[in-house]
Amino acid sequence: LAGCDSGFGQATARHLDTMGFRVFASVLDLQSPGAQELRKSCSSRLTLLQMDLTKPEDIQHVLQHIQAHTNSTGLWGLVNNAGFNDTIADAELSPLGKFRTCMEVNFFGSLELTKGLLPLLRSTSGRIVTVSSPAGDLPFPCLAAYGASKAALSLLMDTFRSELQPWGVKVSLILPGYYKTGTTCNPAFWNLQKQRLVASLPPELLQAYGEDYVEEINRQFIQFMKVAVEDLSAVVNSITDGLLAPNPAVRYYPGQGLGLMYFIHRYLPYFVRDLFLKGFFINPKLPRALRQEHHNDMKKA
Repeated sequence: LAGCDSGFGQATARHLDTMGFRVFASVLDLQSPGAQELRKSCSSRLTLLQMDLTKPEDIQHVLQHIQAHTNSTGLWGLVNNAGFNDTIADAELSPLGKFRTCMEVNFFGSLELTKGLLPLLRSTSGRIVTVSSPAGDLPFPCLAAYGASKAALSLLMDTFRSELQPWGVKVSLILPGYYKTGTTCNPAFWNLQKQRLVASLPPELLQAYGEDYVEEINRQFIQFMKVAVEDLSAVVNSITDGLLAPNPAVRYYPGQGLGLMYFIHRYLPYFVRDLFLKGFFINPKLPRALRQEHHNDMKKA
């Protein structure tokens, strides 16, 4: 189970442990509050492993440990849950490095871990359950770096699902709604990220969009996350079903409002979908260079 420091991963590790399963749970830091919490609340069956998905040596260490400790029992399931995003901004305003980090964690890390465990999963005709995001299917405003990495991850897992059918390995995707996990609901974290972003922008780009544009995006996002759901059980139940149901669903959509969102996405014109996403999530104000008062200022000058 990858990404158990907090959120879905931590809750799922605890749930599977109470069901009597032997759980290998990876965390970024073995001394983190989340890791300590798992040590306290789980049985001795649970094994905590340190893994940063951007470090191939960490992934190899985890693979070796799991291979060594499942020789006699086999490995039934892999849950790819680790996810990363620390930028809320237009694609043009998001530094290239942020796109790369999202791809490293959300796509390449999960790919490397999955490929490494596939021989074990094929031998048991086991399960792969991956937490992706609706942001990988729909163009949410200001989530391009995160969304693009999740789109790649969803397509990869869909490909694995098709290719692994002859081996009896079943692959499921979880596309959750809006839940309170990790740093996602910490306004201080997002305010700091916003300040760093503004400080890193080239002057001409900051001039074109305006600092107040970035401020407003951040304000709306923090407001949106206040209504995120605290009860993670719907997601935990979906992951558990993906691991244990005789015929698991290909896709699970735990969370409110996703049915309507996907209906609009599939059956209504693009402009309706875009309006809906802006109304539902973030509706950026007009960039500074496009505002009437800016044109008036330019004329005066």
